[in-house]
Amino acid sequence: MVKMAANEEKQQGHRPGIYKQKNKGHKHGKHRTKGELERENKGRVSVTAFTKKQRKEHKRMDRRHKANQLRRNKKDIVLTEKRRLGTRDGPPHLVAVLSLHAGVDAAAVTKLLRGDAAGGVVHQERCVSGISDSFGLLLPRFKQRFTFISHSTADIHSLLDVAKIADSLVFVLDSAEGWDSYGEYCLSCLFAQGLPSHALVCQGVSDLPVKKRVDSRRALSKITEIRFPDARLFPLDSEQDATLLLRHLGSQRQRKLGFRSRRSHLLAQNVTFTPNCPAEGTGDGPTDLGTLCVSGYIRGRPLQVNRLVHISGHGDFQLSQIDGPPDPLPLILTPARPAKPVKEGDVDMLDGGEGEAPVRVLVKADLSCRESLQAEAEVDPMDGEQTWPTETELLEADEAIKNKRVMKVPKGTSDYQAAWILDEEEENNGDLDEESSEEDDDDDDMLDEAMDGEDEDNNSQEPDSDIDSEEEEEEEEEGEEVCSTERTGADQRYDEDIDKAAEEEGLQRYREARANVMFPDEVDTPLDMPAKIRFQRYRGLKSFRSSPWDPMENLPANYSRIFQFQSFERTRRRILAEAEAEDEGAMVGWYVTLHIIDVPFSVMESVHSGRPLVLVSLLPHEQKMSVMHLLVRRHPSNTEPIKSKEELVFHCGFRRFRASPIFSQNASADKHKMERFLKPDAPTVVSVYAPITFPPTGVLLFKQKNDGIQDLVATGSLLSCDPRRVTLKRIVLSGHPLKINQRSAVVRYMFFNRDDILWFKPVELRTKWGRRGHIKESLGTHGHMKCVFDNQLPSQDTVLMNLFKRVYPRWTYDPYVPMSLPWVKREVTVEMDDLDME
Repeated sequence: MVKMAANEEKQQGHRPGIYKQKNKGHKHGKHRTKGELERENKGRVSVTAFTKKQRKEHKRMDRRHKANQLRRNKKDIVLTEKRRLGTRDGPPHLVAVLSLHAGVDAAAVTKLLRGDAAGGVVHQERCVSGISDSFGLLLPRFKQRFTFISHSTADIHSLLDVAKIADSLVFVLDSAEGWDSYGEYCLSCLFAQGLPSHALVCQGVSDLPVKKRVDSRRALSKITEIRFPDARLFPLDSEQDATLLLRHLGSQRQRKLGFRSRRSHLLAQNVTFTPNCPAEGTGDGPTDLGTLCVSGYIRGRPLQVNRLVHISGHGDFQLSQIDGPPDPLPLILTPARPAKPVKEGDVDMLDGGEGEAPVRVLVKADLSCRESLQAEAEVDPMDGEQTWPTETELLEADEAIKNKRVMKVPKGTSDYQAAWILDEEEENNGDLDEESSEEDDDDDDMLDEAMDGEDEDNNSQEPDSDIDSEEEEEEEEEGEEVCSTERTGADQRYDEDIDKAAEEEGLQRYREARANVMFPDEVDTPLDMPAKIRFQRYRGLKSFRSSPWDPMENLPANYSRIFQFQSFERTRRRILAEAEAEDEGAMVGWYVTLHIIDVPFSVMESVHSGRPLVLVSLLPHEQKMSVMHLLVRRHPSNTEPIKSKEELVFHCGFRRFRASPIFSQNASADKHKMERFLKPDAPTVVSVYAPITFPPTGVLLFKQKNDGIQDLVATGSLLSCDPRRVTLKRIVLSGHPLKINQRSAVVRYMFFNRDDILWFKPVELRTKWGRRGHIKESLGTHGHMKCVFDNQLPSQDTVLMNLFKRVYPRWTYDPYVPMSLPWVKREVTVEMDDLDME
């Protein structure tokens, strides 16, 4: 039997164990043949191998030719856009002349450009509505046409509106200083918004001696290279210099601004207003609304009549029709060719006045396809109601009936009437809830109230100090009388210009900002109110980074009025791609008349006051309200504290509006900490209720003072549109360790009663020295509590408790922004503020 088993084992061979060593195969240098690969694959084809084989089919010369063709196509597109601007097929080249120094005159520049030496023909004077110094210029020598406007830089909003739509800017500099402080301010605003193509012009160089001209230009170049490192400086003292400038403006490369290249826009050259007729049978007079007819050249993208248009500073409106009047600045070089037919609707003819050419109606709006002006979602007050209670709610109601408390009511009161009678405790709680909902987040800092209370207590405890105070007041009055005799007229005039209310408000804001820097987010616990009622909307977080917070929890009523995208980035890409592919409507370069309906007469008043009228066609969804987030950085010229929820003026693309934002940190987490003040040294996210705008777009923030002056506060760009972004406000309750015994300590001054300690017991504690712990128990009834930490506390340490609640912006959106006052008063105010700060 043993021999038979041994023979069987020999026949079967040795079976290696799991620890058998496996050596690598010898690399003999041979590879598998194609036949072997086909037999192994058994007809299967790899996708990656297939695509790689397709790419290898192109030869080297074919790949080179393909790259050259792509490069040539891109170059042709750029050249076509460049050649269309200012020619017969495109709109006139719009040039804005701006002076950056108080000692230079922009009118002298436009006067030279009107000269005949360059071969130009001034075809139209005052061609832009609202701007007196504007003219159209034809240059048959260059086969180009220009529209020049010279606008005052006193109103910063009008200056920004002109820069939004101008093709080129001509900056007039001083031969010695370049630009002054206000010119630097204007350049900061223009660079933040987006600077188009530009040219630098200097006058007065020819008046200098020949030996000093080179030194003057060299010194001026050093000044300008800070802002314009590659810009060329053009002297403009003769008509020959004007010719060189016109040639440069017509041939220079155009800088593309994203917020205007994707939207159709127009600068009003002729504006008329027709009031709406009152309804028949009402007997009312003319209404404040009417039809605004705006004529101008279409720029950017083709204009569709069914889209909404936005008038900067006034709001969104609808179009009724688009007319095609004759071009007021024709560049006739060859016999005119027929216009490109319009794909939307039929073309009708309207008889013009005597001696005028007939006006063509290019397209009329389709009421079934025209976009709505609805900016807010329809609010259904019964949306949150349920038709039938759940089983859990029924059980809770039964338990409430069983545990119903007996309450004394007047004799003869029914059960229904008794249900409306509240106890004193319920009334107090209800009043507190209403107050907390109305006060919002700005009333959490009670440091000043506590200080005022301490001052009152000190005054009540020291009755003898009244006699001393009266004596001090008498001495101060005598001193004031002596000083009043020594006052000069300059001091009196200086005091008359100071606004005492504004000074007190600025001092209060400065103290709050300083306290927030020294003790960030620290709040005193009130003595006259339980902390669990005062901070009932706050909660503790184990970890600010990883603890969950539901973004759909306890949303305010304003969130029912806004719109939200399922994916804002995907919608943005789709809409911008569709806008690039549009080729219907009124084409770029056409001179058209837009009939805008239901426009208030205030728009016409703005035109009569000398402000330019800028229109832009909105993309889909851009009239709807949502929560917009802007990433900004504090401007270095502004040093005043800017508090959260303070009303600011926004420039966001073509829009200009007023709103009250909240500030928060820029982080990649799902929760973001609110900032009480706008920080000067870090980028900040500004959240505000505003109409939807698709980025990229530049953003400017201004603050309007009581005297009407508006200062630049911050600059940045549009970040996103996301109502689900969670912004949390943090408050810090502080306590002082009374007794320390190794890891345990008795803490006081954080709470002042036993109920508050039990209420906030689950919240984790931390200290300024990095210790962590929790509340173990309450000691007595005066707010002392025993706490345990992970290590022994130093005697000078402070115990802290972090509480959080979600905050939202205020709904104060207003599309109307008043004019900004001139800079002359602004310089005086800045000097006063500097003196006050010293």
